[in-house]
Amino acid sequence: MNPAPNLILIGPMGAGKTCIGRRLAERFTLDFVDADQAIVDAAGASIPTIFEHSGEAGFRQHERQVLQAVLDGRNQLVSTGGGAVLDAGNRATIARRGFVVYLRVSVAAQLERLARDRTRPLLQRPDREQVLHEMAALRDPLYRELADLTLDTDLYTPADATAQLVLRLAAQWQRQDTSA
Repeated sequence: MNPAPNLILIGPMGAGKTCIGRRLAERFTLDFVDADQAIVDAAGASIPTIFEHSGEAGFRQHERQVLQAVLDGRNQLVSTGGGAVLDAGNRATIARRGFVVYLRVSVAAQLERLARDRTRPLLQRPDREQVLHEMAALRDPLYRELADLTLDTDLYTPADATAQLVLRLAAQWQRQDTSA
């Protein structure tokens, strides 16, 4: 067993972090926190607006601050943004404050799942597939390094992925004593 105060989902966009995360949070009676929504709430602006006015660097600064604050809590399931692992400080905080589940997804599945999505600033380009391949090449090693558990979500519905994770988490993760 690997005790940790929080469950943290990492992985690329389209892996199912929010959808599966909500289901897992309910199953384990954890508070669900979507880090991207927490950034929007803290900044008072949408992610595309933050990117437009502050660029990716400005967004990553908001992300760093929000993750630090959120991960100080316990008994949460935190769904991170796909790029949260790019920052070494975020990686250290994630590793220290949670049991980390990497939801892996192929670029082909991402393209299918994100085909109609027009809200993600990093995908507002005609070469979406190339962008996703580049992000995967950079981020996958970071996800793998952080992961306590990995699940490939390509072949699962959200309900089936949740069921798989419930079984695996029951064997590998223990909620850290909250009185500590």
